[in-house]
Amino acid sequence: MKRSRPPSDRTDRKPRPADDRRPPRHSRADAPRRSTDDARADAGRVVAARHGRLMLYGVHAVAEALGNPKRRSHRLYATDNALHRLRESGVSPGRTEIVQVRPEELDRLLGRDAVHQGLALECEPLPAPALEDLPAEGVVLVLDQVTDPHNVGAILRSAAAFAVRALVITERHSPDATGVLAKTASGGLEHVPIIQVPNLAQALMKLGDIGFQRIGLDSDGPYDLADVTPPPPVALVLGAEGKGLRRLTRERCDALARLDMPGAIRSLNVSNAAAIALYALAKAR
Repeated sequence: MKRSRPPSDRTDRKPRPADDRRPPRHSRADAPRRSTDDARADAGRVVAARHGRLMLYGVHAVAEALGNPKRRSHRLYATDNALHRLRESGVSPGRTEIVQVRPEELDRLLGRDAVHQGLALECEPLPAPALEDLPAEGVVLVLDQVTDPHNVGAILRSAAAFAVRALVITERHSPDATGVLAKTASGGLEHVPIIQVPNLAQALMKLGDIGFQRIGLDSDGPYDLADVTPPPPVALVLGAEGKGLRRLTRERCDALARLDMPGAIRSLNVSNAAAIALYALAKAR
């Protein structure tokens, strides 16, 4: 006699442990949705990165960039108030596309640490002259692995004030000419071309061949800068804080000079030292 199969709904089976059960499925409608602001900020980042463009921000940096005929601008992100202030100051975006945003959108676009003042400009990098094409005149600044964008930005601002012809930096161990650097430069980025070189020692040799007198700033230099201020063209060479000028850089300089100060501290922040040295050179001229 055949036994009948137990019914399929028998209740004596052990229940599956709760942690072994499959999670419930959610419909697409239940998934968290990103806001339009997030999407627009992400789209701005993606477009700029894909085309190798820069993002400049801050009132002075953006205003100077918009007024620079050599700067090709694509898109201006601006809050209502910032756009109104920009136009009141006489700055015209021209044909640049304007995207009106809220401050929180700019925070997402640039990062919450960016002091954007309600303005951001998507633009192309500026064309840079070749080192060999520099005319043998005026003052050129040379930075030996100065990596802090705040310092380089402050140096650019002083360089623009003293009509420096160019800023020479290394391709490696130097900050990008955008963001914090441009904001700190307060528009100086538009007036002083930046020349990147693969080898600083070789670049100093080329500057010497062009006719530049190369003066390296060194706190232990044998001369006071006031005593070695030759007529232009001059290449003023500054090193990073702490490390100073590297050996090969020092060897390629025609003279090493110091800034004599009466106080207890003999060394200055590199951006402050640059400003004082530029003033000394200007007074000597």
